[in-house]
Amino acid sequence: MQRDNRVAVITGASRGTGAAIARAMAASGHTVVIHYNNNHDAATALADEITDDGGQVATISADLAAEDGPDMLWSRYDAALEALSLPPRVDILVNNAGINCRGTIDTLTVPNFDALVSVNQRAPFFITRHALDRMSSGGHIVNISSGSARYARPDVIAYAMTKGAIEVFTRTLAVQVGQRGITVNAVAPSALDTDMNAQWLQTDTEAARSAATHTASGRLATPEDIANVVVFLSSSAAAAITGQIIDATNGNRL
Repeated sequence: MQRDNRVAVITGASRGTGAAIARAMAASGHTVVIHYNNNHDAATALADEITDDGGQVATISADLAAEDGPDMLWSRYDAALEALSLPPRVDILVNNAGINCRGTIDTLTVPNFDALVSVNQRAPFFITRHALDRMSSGGHIVNISSGSARYARPDVIAYAMTKGAIEVFTRTLAVQVGQRGITVNAVAPSALDTDMNAQWLQTDTEAARSAATHTASGRLATPEDIANVVVFLSSSAAAAITGQIIDATNGNRL
């Protein structure tokens, strides 16, 4: 594997879409920093896999639901890069970490609502603030949104609200940092075959079939599909793309 000198940090990268993004970034030659909350074993296994393939990788943990989670993430990030003899900079930030709590306006609890806002909305905001202190011209920020922000689903109303906020954040931040040579984009998947959707997508064949019928291609996107889009948006080939929400839902609900 030919390495370049760029460093990519991916939040929520121990499994699912985040892990696919980490693998794709490593395959592109970037040094990868895998953030995870508490799944140490999965993060370590992924790091070992990347190392075995010739990549350079570090793992860091931080609870993004906690108010000091972003500060903890960057403190550990700087220490991890020092251990790799790299300066404390970031070239690519992927705000991937997220949670989903189902519930309508009638049923969703206050603790679940607050958890959604903390992880999906507040954490990316403050993680990005600190990233910009370490990012120079040519940097890329990619946020993971959701197709749920585009169409009405009463059972995920609060989750969709947080993703709508991420899309506003993406467009507005792109304007603020554009003249610094930094791009900011978002990728919006639909339902993916990941741990987040295991309860229904992996156990209910009819639900999975029904979800696929809403797409133009007749299939659901995979984590690898999303990873490929993220890697492109983080490359020089996408230098003219910023402030955009890239729909990666296989044409869901067109």
